[in-house]
Amino acid sequence: MEKNFFYGSIPSSFSSLRGLRYLDISQNNLSGQIPEYLGSFDLQFLNLSFNDLQGVLPEEGIFKNANKFSVTGNPKLCGGTPDLKVPRCTTKHSTKFISTLTFTLMVSIVSALLGSSLLVGLVFLYWSKTSKVNFGDSSRGSFFKVSYHSLYRATDGFSSANLIGVGSFSSVYKGILECTETIVAVKVFNLLQRGASKSFMVECEALRNVKHRNLVKVLSACSGIDNKGDDFRALIYEFMDNDCLEKWLHSDNELSIQKFHKLNLLQRINIAIDIASALDYLHNQCHNPIIHRDLKPSNVLLDSEMVGHVADFGIAKFLPTENISGNQSSSTAVKGTVGYTAPEYGLGSQPSPSGDVYSFGILLLEMFTGKQPTNDLFKDGLHLHNFVKASLPDCVVDIMDPALVEESKITNITNGNEQNQRIHEMKECLVSVFEIGLMCSVAMARERMHISDVVSELHYIKHVILELESTEPNL
Repeated sequence: MEKNFFYGSIPSSFSSLRGLRYLDISQNNLSGQIPEYLGSFDLQFLNLSFNDLQGVLPEEGIFKNANKFSVTGNPKLCGGTPDLKVPRCTTKHSTKFISTLTFTLMVSIVSALLGSSLLVGLVFLYWSKTSKVNFGDSSRGSFFKVSYHSLYRATDGFSSANLIGVGSFSSVYKGILECTETIVAVKVFNLLQRGASKSFMVECEALRNVKHRNLVKVLSACSGIDNKGDDFRALIYEFMDNDCLEKWLHSDNELSIQKFHKLNLLQRINIAIDIASALDYLHNQCHNPIIHRDLKPSNVLLDSEMVGHVADFGIAKFLPTENISGNQSSSTAVKGTVGYTAPEYGLGSQPSPSGDVYSFGILLLEMFTGKQPTNDLFKDGLHLHNFVKASLPDCVVDIMDPALVEESKITNITNGNEQNQRIHEMKECLVSVFEIGLMCSVAMARERMHISDVVSELHYIKHVILELESTEPNL
């Protein structure tokens, strides 16, 4: 529990943890005295350093062995063995005087705080009647507080009518917060599912210190008790008006087709750049590289302007900056989604940036072929990667999403009748996109493209397409 923002005294309820062996609550804002009951435990390690603890150090149990505990960074503590370098405690007379002075000061401070609180409460009551509550700006770190009951009301009791997505560990609901009338996406974790609680913690850790226009923005988190007395965990995200990329690529019924019409060429290029930019940030610009491990169309959300945002960090992995090669082996079970998971993970390799690059490569091929990697077409050794590879460069139209073929007007290149240079250049752009997908999804991790190079190449292709469209309206 180290490196959090816990404050107050060490809870008395800890006294019931008789089996406790290791306790690390260092680097918080804890205050008050060190409880005597910690000396009665059979502790093997205790770290209370860098808090604001005060008073006399206990002398029993683990406190007899300076090698097993640390209280460094608590200047108000006294006593203990000389090797702890903690100040000696004052005499009883001085202590009594200080206690009296402390009591007097505390009474004065509490009185002042009560008076201030009353004044602030009156001001807030007046203000709340005349204006709306400002929505917390998570980009500045001021996450607003939210409770289970407010989320229950926002989603109409987590109604199925507001259900917008279901994952391995959670369900996502559309909601409207009463206090702000803001539309949000509420991701509720199914804690009965094994691994859901860990997924919640991993996602909190991954998202609390990242900020990028192509990552989903977390607005708040809720950890509490539901109306049945069970544990409740949820994350609150900025709502994405245009749902996920998967629904735009694979509309499976008439209603969906009407809502999610096919993406045009430039939209697909822009979304691919958005996804690659998010990965470049996670891999190369974070203090510790973050490996997503589950990149796929359903985890790419689109806002009102069709900007892509990478979401769902439930199985993300943090890597130390000195070890991002991914060459080491691990016994960890393979995590991710079939069809998008890098093949080396099945051989025991640790998560690495190249694993995300593989997933991106498959996703890019899917975006421009319109075929999922689990399509029934792919069997008997045929898969999306070699399906595309066998068709380049001459038969590129044969593997393209039919909607793209019609929109880009390049059907006439299949019979060698290239009417002009612009059509030829459009074909070359599409071939280049597929080649990027192939270079990202090769079997050998060390042979894959670097994600920053992917971003550069896609930007260049976009530039060429924009020039072609500006000079030839019929394209």
